[in-house]
Amino acid sequence: MTAQVVKPAKRCRVAALACACAIALSCGASRAQGAANPSDSTLSLKQAVTLGLQNSPDLKLAKVQYKVAVGEAGVDRAAFRPNLYTGSGAAYTYGFPSLPGGNAPALFQLDYTQSLFDPLLRAQQHAAEQRAKSMKLEIDRIQSDVIARVATTYLELADVRHSLDLLGTEQGSAEKIIQIMHERVEANQELPIEETRTQLALAEVHERMVKLDSRNEILGQQLRDLTGLPDSASLEVNQNETVTSPGLGQQSDDQVIGLAMQNDRSITEAENDRLAKQQLLRGAKLSYFPTVEIVGQYSILSKFNNYLEFYSKFQRNNVNAGLQITIPLFSAKTSANVALAKSQLEVSEVTLENKRKEIRSGVQKEQRDLREVEATRDVANWALKLAQQTLEMQQSKLQQGQATLADVEQAQLDESEKFVEFLDATFAEQRAQITLLQATGQLAQALQ
Repeated sequence: MTAQVVKPAKRCRVAALACACAIALSCGASRAQGAANPSDSTLSLKQAVTLGLQNSPDLKLAKVQYKVAVGEAGVDRAAFRPNLYTGSGAAYTYGFPSLPGGNAPALFQLDYTQSLFDPLLRAQQHAAEQRAKSMKLEIDRIQSDVIARVATTYLELADVRHSLDLLGTEQGSAEKIIQIMHERVEANQELPIEETRTQLALAEVHERMVKLDSRNEILGQQLRDLTGLPDSASLEVNQNETVTSPGLGQQSDDQVIGLAMQNDRSITEAENDRLAKQQLLRGAKLSYFPTVEIVGQYSILSKFNNYLEFYSKFQRNNVNAGLQITIPLFSAKTSANVALAKSQLEVSEVTLENKRKEIRSGVQKEQRDLREVEATRDVANWALKLAQQTLEMQQSKLQQGQATLADVEQAQLDESEKFVEFLDATFAEQRAQITLLQATGQLAQALQ
């Protein structure tokens, strides 16, 4: 009887060992396939960023708005350039020859105007030019946002698909283990609770795969929308893509903060706004002084407008040219403009100071977040190594008859779980690096 009991146990151990070896080989093959070089049809991270910049509607809108701002500045600048107008004021006259506005009726009239000194108008021109500069910075900011969104979506999609590959392999392994566990329960070599435990493990793997499948669909559609790829096109990403910036790890915290303060576009926009408000205040104060304008007029008059009845001499061709100087004796509007410009400048200065504090504290938080996720990734890396070594140890014990298939199965599940956690920690680190690179103005250099 004793010999008859031992032989089935040995056969089960052999079968379990064969299954465990098959599982290990299949997992290793799957991971080796994931680490292999991507095919030519794979969309690289840099290609995705390039497509994102080419197809971004927000970037196209910002470029159009920049053109509008440049045009508005050109309109204000036109007052200080030659302006030539022509027209006719021919009209029936009964009484003194005059038209609305004080001009005399003429068959043909040519007017020339050019402002030489108008401080308020000049200040408005400078303010419009500063707004145009800010719109140019807005293009750079949106470009950086597009790069960050594309890179983050791409890397998360790669992480999700890598995790799905691992869980797919684990699901197949769990199904094989359930079959063997069922046979061992039927042979009274394992308790029924062990079969239930393996069924629960399989259900948990299936649950995670369903959630990751949903996330995979969402991220795939988001990446297509960002890059302009059609829904019918296949979307393959390189699961080994990373964002690296060697200079970021070599810089001190103060250097990183300095780079962020120097390259932050919102601070530059606030500085441009402050400069525009300073120009408006200066122009408002100078409005107390006279304005100077070059004027000229050539007109051809007609006798039927009764000029001889009111003037001693009539001349058909007339030319007037000179300077028109307007001296403000009392202008309540000028004082109001000065007071308004002072208030606007105070608001702009406070906004700039608050923006600098906000950016400084934001970069410091991003530095802390990056250090935290780096520590988390380090822990996940060591946890994965420990799980791999534990799996190897359990497989060795199984060969020696010192462990059961349930032990190997649990070690396999733990190893796969730690691998997925390591992938998630790696993605979190990448996302934190992208955020900090974007804040310091180094993201485009790292991905283009």
